[in-house]
Amino acid sequence: MCYEYRMVYQWLYSFADQYSVLNVFRYITVRTFISFFTGFFLCLIWGPRFIEKLKEKSFGQSIRDDGPQTHKKKAGTPTMGGWLILLSTIVPLILWIDVVNPLVLGTVIITWGFGIIGYIDDYLKVSKKNTKGLSGKLRLAAEFFISGLTILIMIRFYDLSTIVTVPFIKDFYWDLGYFYVAVGALVIVGTANAVNLTDGLDGLAIVPVIVAATTLGLFAYIVGHSSIANYLQIQHVVGAGELAPLAAAMVAGGLGFLWFNTFPAQVFMGDVGSLSLGGFLGSMAVFTKNEFLMVILGGIFVVEALSVITQVISFKLTGKRIFKMAPIHHHFELGGMTETKIIVRFWIISILLAALSLATLKLR
Repeated sequence: MCYEYRMVYQWLYSFADQYSVLNVFRYITVRTFISFFTGFFLCLIWGPRFIEKLKEKSFGQSIRDDGPQTHKKKAGTPTMGGWLILLSTIVPLILWIDVVNPLVLGTVIITWGFGIIGYIDDYLKVSKKNTKGLSGKLRLAAEFFISGLTILIMIRFYDLSTIVTVPFIKDFYWDLGYFYVAVGALVIVGTANAVNLTDGLDGLAIVPVIVAATTLGLFAYIVGHSSIANYLQIQHVVGAGELAPLAAAMVAGGLGFLWFNTFPAQVFMGDVGSLSLGGFLGSMAVFTKNEFLMVILGGIFVVEALSVITQVISFKLTGKRIFKMAPIHHHFELGGMTETKIIVRFWIISILLAALSLATLKLR
């Protein structure tokens, strides 16, 4: 006998004829809100015990010897807190999201794949009590493999569009064909590592991630709705709306994590958090056809990454440094700006960039 598999929300909706209130589960918007509150309260409930477990296992943060001296007091603070965010998304994913949706499944594979890479990196750091961790080349190779293979499968078997557009430029469509695999993978890997570089102060990375994820969740709903997408003259992506409740779960996990990560932090997200969250943002950008929008929406991450790149290039070519220290948030810190002021100003900028990104919906 063959049984049709149903998500929990689909099973509940099947009883809508008897209980009309269950009819709400047909709406993505309702499931998005429910997914958000489920993820947030689970993160809040699990947080204290999770942090205690990290302390028991002595998973403490190692601090760079050449970093700001004020960071020395943060040594030993529990790390790998990114697992708390990821674990908080599992229940909403099972209950309220269509996990067999190809776009959802692809995003989850990349997010967790990058999370595992980050975990290995974190584990090597805490076990050896240094800041080196996994080889950079090996880490990048693994990231490109996971993201590239996922995108290739999505193109080959699930008709993922290989057409790209540019924000603020109307009627520009460029079909990259299978070259899109490399472009999409670069967006995902670049975003993941840029978020990783941004994660250097208490709460600095998580709020821009929350803001970007919220914005991309809104884009997912819009491009997944054929009428709205056609009205705004943007690419319609079948099934993309299901990414909205997934984004809500990730935002909720991020907010719950921020509860414990705000200055002074009780826990750090570690590479398991920054790489998985960055991979999630990159995947959302690719699967909602907003690849180049990440340059604007993730402006904070872009600037952080560019500060490191230009610092390295300048030092190798001239022997001089452009910044007192890279990433750039450390430059401001060594310049005398307080940690909390840097953090909040970066948050404000991320919100402004999100507003600018939303403006592209009409200015195309």
